[in-house]
Amino acid sequence: MKEQITYDIFDKVDIRIGTVISVKKNEKARKPSLVIKVDFGKEIGIKESSAQITHYYNEDNLKGKQVIGVCNFPEKNIAGVKSQFLVLGALEEDGKVVLLHPSQLTKNGLKIA
Repeated sequence: MKEQITYDIFDKVDIRIGTVISVKKNEKARKPSLVIKVDFGKEIGIKESSAQITHYYNEDNLKGKQVIGVCNFPEKNIAGVKSQFLVLGALEEDGKVVLLHPSQLTKNGLKIA
């Protein structure tokens, strides 16, 4: 377990629900990655990220899926992609990522609390 944090620290993390609107391979990445664009609603808008999620996900099964992402990290250049958010997932023992998502369809941009 990681060190404990206060609620005030957790409250600074802006975690939102969004819908994947486009998916393509990140051809420049050293490890297999996908470039995803996600619509996080009116307040946040559309953000892009490069994610190492290719074990279970591709354009066919990810486009249109709702995901959960951290939206207030600073932008980071990942293999030529301006990564603007961090998509959240559970890490299996072998490093494969299982994405987190709402159990039912919900509005883009809803805050996770």
